[in-house]
Amino acid sequence: MDYIKKLTFTIFFFISFVVNIAHSKTTKVIVFGDSLIAGYGLLKEDGFVNQLQNKITHSKINLKLTNSGVSGETSTGLLNRFKWVLEEEYDAVIISIGANDALRGINPIITYRNIENILTHLKKIKIPTMLIGMKAPSNLGREYVNEFNAIYPSLSKKYDVFFYPFFLKDVALEPSYNQKDMIHPNKKGVVKIVENIFPYFLRFYKSLIN
Repeated sequence: MDYIKKLTFTIFFFISFVVNIAHSKTTKVIVFGDSLIAGYGLLKEDGFVNQLQNKITHSKINLKLTNSGVSGETSTGLLNRFKWVLEEEYDAVIISIGANDALRGINPIITYRNIENILTHLKKIKIPTMLIGMKAPSNLGREYVNEFNAIYPSLSKKYDVFFYPFFLKDVALEPSYNQKDMIHPNKKGVVKIVENIFPYFLRFYKSLIN
């Protein structure tokens, strides 16, 4: 009888220990992108990744974001570098790329293929992914805009990744939310972006821990 009690206690202790370890583990998520992610024109603490991290921390979520935004980067640039960045282990990936492709008028087929190649690799190595969409400026013409804007919903569905439709929702072309170039959000604009994205991010996070 004593043996059974001791065995029961040992098993209970072991299970409790494993559960505590699991709950104490910090989830590591890397955020890939261009200047919108890098925080161009902003103090470090005012950038997207830092503001999102503050909201995460305030919500008592044990998760650490890594900023892998590179100003001026296109989808081709990200395709060329993302594998070596992922040599360090992460639990999940967030991707927001394509704004510079649109600004430069790069063929949407190229952008599509680049992002598809990235998603294919992430699926192969089984890293959960959240894709954040971008939209092309209307002055590029209806055909280009329609083709470019269709990239993100199409790929998110094809590769079954979490999806937020438009990084600059409610912020694009709004003077009070942008820096003088009317391309990059100011601190207030980033607050709005984080506010919009956070509910989607929470659903993504919950999928990582379930």
